[in-house]
Amino acid sequence: MAEQNEKQKDNRPHREGGGREGGPRGGDRDRGDRGGRPGGRPDGPPEIDLDKLIADSLYLDNQAHSVVSRMRDMDSGTRSQLRRLYNAVRRACRAPESERQHQFVMLRARLAYTIARHSLRSLDTLEKLLLQVTRKNEVRGYERFRDLFEAIVAYNE
Repeated sequence: MAEQNEKQKDNRPHREGGGREGGPRGGDRDRGDRGGRPGGRPDGPPEIDLDKLIADSLYLDNQAHSVVSRMRDMDSGTRSQLRRLYNAVRRACRAPESERQHQFVMLRARLAYTIARHSLRSLDTLEKLLLQVTRKNEVRGYERFRDLFEAIVAYNE
């Protein structure tokens, strides 16, 4: 009997990481070959150009639509998660100038945690953009990041 149970265990598919989706990080989902999909979408999400974002409102709008579209295709992120992150962005923008960069660094850590915890891979571009914004440490960059996030929340409603 014990030998039969052992054989049954060996025939089961192995799940790494103990997560619900079976990936090594628990929430990584197998979405097929991203590079070879019809339509020629690249492997990862495209990066957002900070200088273009600051200079061009239409670029900001297009990027917001793009992020929301990827969210609908890839993730199951909730509106409340996005709104909580957006409120944190707004608070960081209102911080005194001497504290602003630190607030955005901590926001990036919070965003990274949320992305990993809830498998929100479509928000990876925002995390990369937030790194650029924080390194540049300019008021206009912070404001445009806030505007982008606001547009994402609005289009996701």
